[in-house]
Amino acid sequence: MEYIKSTAEILAYKVLNRNIDKTWVIWAVDMLVAGYETENLVILAGEMEPYNQFELQKLTSLVLKELNLDFSDCETILRKYACYLIEKALNNEVEHFDVLNTLKDLCIELDYESSLYDFFSLYYAKDDLLISEHQWYWDSATQQNIDSIINEYFINYC
Repeated sequence: MEYIKSTAEILAYKVLNRNIDKTWVIWAVDMLVAGYETENLVILAGEMEPYNQFELQKLTSLVLKELNLDFSDCETILRKYACYLIEKALNNEVEHFDVLNTLKDLCIELDYESSLYDFFSLYYAKDDLLISEHQWYWDSATQQNIDSIINEYFINYC
């Protein structure tokens, strides 16, 4: 069976206690197409708005348990999620700056989590350099080299 890359995002959402939304349903359908099948995964794939968060939180826990997807190691889950987003940026599916924005927000949400702090710094370095020639977040970053610094950081992160 094929590994579904968006599983990293789903596990991160579970760890972060995000609301269940269409992303989960799309993931469930992708899992079924890839050959994974459990009773509760089929139910999740058929869910439609409006979503009952109380019921879906229980359902998604059952789905993850049935698929033996462990989300107990928060640090590992968040790193895999960051790598998932970075891979999308490196494949030109999303903008690098959008990935930095997502990971910057996550860093703040997690009380300036040290493992995500470079994303915070790179985001604000790039943000400042969009409107100014100076920034104070990343040593030696300029308007001319910030994009290559971000790209190189992404490549080396995963």
